[in-house]
Amino acid sequence: MEAVASLVSISSPPGRAPGGSPAAARTAGASGMRTPVAVAAQAGAAARVFVEGERILVEHLLIADPGLAAFVGERPAEERPTLVEKALKIGLTALMDAGVTVNVDAVRAEFAGLLRQTEAANEKAAATLDQLLRQNFADGDGRLPRTLESFLGDRGKLKALTDELFDETKRDSAIGRMKTLLGSYLEGDGSKLATLLDPTRMGSPLYQFRDEISKGFATLHERIAALEASASARAHERARGTAKGADFEKTLEPMLAAVARGAGDALDVTATEIGAVIGSKKGDFVLTLNEALTGGSELRVVVEAKDRAMSGRAMRDELREARTNRGAAVALVVFTPAHAPTGIAPFDVRAGDVYCVIDPDAPDPATLEAAVRLARLLALATLRERAVEVDANAVRTALTGIREQLEAIRTLKSTLTSVNNSVKDVHAGLDRLREGVLARVAEAEQELRAAC
Repeated sequence: MEAVASLVSISSPPGRAPGGSPAAARTAGASGMRTPVAVAAQAGAAARVFVEGERILVEHLLIADPGLAAFVGERPAEERPTLVEKALKIGLTALMDAGVTVNVDAVRAEFAGLLRQTEAANEKAAATLDQLLRQNFADGDGRLPRTLESFLGDRGKLKALTDELFDETKRDSAIGRMKTLLGSYLEGDGSKLATLLDPTRMGSPLYQFRDEISKGFATLHERIAALEASASARAHERARGTAKGADFEKTLEPMLAAVARGAGDALDVTATEIGAVIGSKKGDFVLTLNEALTGGSELRVVVEAKDRAMSGRAMRDELREARTNRGAAVALVVFTPAHAPTGIAPFDVRAGDVYCVIDPDAPDPATLEAAVRLARLLALATLRERAVEVDANAVRTALTGIREQLEAIRTLKSTLTSVNNSVKDVHAGLDRLREGVLARVAEAEQELRAAC
């Protein structure tokens, strides 16, 4: 069957360059496939192909192939042009792909050759580097081991040099010269070091140092003597002035703190603080009673330490001001024996306040504790919101007993200084009397609690 195509127009596929490839033609011919033959039309006109931009124009194309003719003849006449156009596109596309495959194989072959050349060059460079490293660093035969051996080996230049420098048997070696030089400085009494360190030689530095130290100690001795004289003068002045009172306050502070801790009270040092009265610092200590005893009320006892003589009137006025200044209910004044009013030792109650005597050289904590507890009792009795009726006779009897017990303690202390054989008995008596003092105070407290 013969089919004559007078005109076939084919557009190039997207991404494909128009026109055929010689390589593609060669690939198709070498594949052994049966290729249809295009011959001239019967009219004698030769087939012509034109490429216009992205379009291919074929004129007078005749294909002689029985199988293809039969395949096309089975199609309706109106579909045959489209079928032939598709066949021509498929054939041209296959030829183009075959050309690309041939180009990839060529590139792969070129890369393989280049890789073989690179490997050969690398092997040659590695062999050269290995030979060079062996020449310089090989054990025994390398240049570096031979050089190190010549300098650092057992018979090297460094060994010979050190042997020569540090040979003690040679006087001209470094060690020999150092030994000779140090001997002149360090060996014997006539050495330079012995001369420099002898503090008895006029020209030695230690002689000058010794002289300076001696003068410094003499100056220091004079200053210490002056300080001692100044301290003695200040102590004498304290005995005559207010400084002595400050020393007495320091003696009383730990004793009062111990009593306050035992009763759950709070102690404040207020000697340098201004209180409620403008410009007044009256009241050296303030004892705030435990609120468990006061029913939540704030109850205070002010304490004054006196190491100077005062008249009874002046003392009462000062205690009144101290109570007002510190907001206290009762005042406690503690005297030294040298300045205590007559008849108050060891303590007494006068005008609603407590007077006490404590020797700063031999303070008696029991006496101070009894006086503080008595002041606390008097403060508790002043609570207005409680209808408290105190048995004055019971309190007076307890105070008398306390005074008698404390007097007995003082007597036993005197006995201790002269009777050494009965120390244990006297200590036992002191303990019993202290217990008696505390018992008497407890009786007075019990009386107040019973009245409450």
